[in-house]
Amino acid sequence: MFIGENDKFKKFENKIWLSSPTMHGEELYYIKKAYDTNWMSTIGENIDVIEEKIAEKIGVYYSVALASGTSALHLAMKLAGIKRGDKVFCQDLTFAATVNPIVYEGGEPVFIDSEYDTWNMDPVALEKAFEIFPEVKVIVVAHLYGTPSKIDQIRQIADKHGAIIVEDAAESFGATYKGKETGSFGDYNAISFNGNKIITGSSGGMLLTENKEAAEKVRKWSTQSRENAPWYQHEEIGYNYRMSNVIAGVVRGQIPYLKEHIAQKKEIYYRYKEGLKNLPIKMNPFDKENSKPNYWLSCMIIDNKAMAKQVRSETEALYTREKGKSSPTEILETLAKYNAEARPIWKPMHMQAIFRNSSFITREGNGRAKTNAYIKGGSVGKDGKPLDVGMDIFNRGLCLPSDNKITKEEQDEIIKIIKACFN
Repeated sequence: MFIGENDKFKKFENKIWLSSPTMHGEELYYIKKAYDTNWMSTIGENIDVIEEKIAEKIGVYYSVALASGTSALHLAMKLAGIKRGDKVFCQDLTFAATVNPIVYEGGEPVFIDSEYDTWNMDPVALEKAFEIFPEVKVIVVAHLYGTPSKIDQIRQIADKHGAIIVEDAAESFGATYKGKETGSFGDYNAISFNGNKIITGSSGGMLLTENKEAAEKVRKWSTQSRENAPWYQHEEIGYNYRMSNVIAGVVRGQIPYLKEHIAQKKEIYYRYKEGLKNLPIKMNPFDKENSKPNYWLSCMIIDNKAMAKQVRSETEALYTREKGKSSPTEILETLAKYNAEARPIWKPMHMQAIFRNSSFITREGNGRAKTNAYIKGGSVGKDGKPLDVGMDIFNRGLCLPSDNKITKEEQDEIIKIIKACFN
């Protein structure tokens, strides 16, 4: 019996979100404080406080509150000295905001494939990339869905080749690797307070660094690069990237709840892990010995043998129903039918139309020809695994409803719906 026959499940009365803001009330106090004191723009106590508190939490000397995580990444690219035509190594399996700032500065992204242990940048593929493009001096690494990458290995490779690291910790605020907070490993680092993140400002982000001069440059650039003069004097290009004191008030009210939010997300992850353990799936992995994720999104990946046929175009997907099997598309559409939001895994950047001509490196070298072979005939490497790991994770994986406010009863129903997709 397939889902929907004889109304096996009831539609959720209130939509179950993937990850929505979880507010507590203190945010309003600090917003009102900004209003009452008339500090509504890009200067004020809320900004000063969150910069101090978050720098202290992450363990860096300097932080600059900005309009978004993307703003922080863009100014990190400027700090990294990227010039037109420069190649930059960038994680392939990520959101576009990790990559776009490279292009803002005229750089050319070279995408590095993922590995299965964390779904993040593969250090083996990164080393291979340096054999092909030894001139590269910037690496952009992300921590997918709140799971730390193999950042120690990546740092060793960067140091060996004289490259710097820009760390995109937008999804991983509060996660640690070997006891050290993500957002502190790179030369220039970014976090996000977007509405779906572990804590939110509704928008906003932050650049973090150990470099005082870099922080001062970012403060200047983010306020239209105004010089110290009585009039509006400008000697370099600037941006309207500074966070407002109102947004900072929301973030300030959220900071005390970071630990609580992470604990809630962790409970959600392990309820899925337990509830789905008898299905041919696995949860998104992490290094249990060295990493403590923030569990921002709980994700699953279907075993190869249990994948029903699924075809995706640039904007649409089709699937077949097969007894004992399922596909991400079937599960996503079925959950949506019952008013629960799930989402596909990030589509790898080298698969995006806008980056179809960019270089893509797997652990066995240039990945473009091999990716085409994988599409046509399932080409695998010497270890018997797919040559294009990011594509494989995208094809078989999906992000599950991971909202802090989901109840145990609601999550139990979602688990039942997922199980029924494999009937």
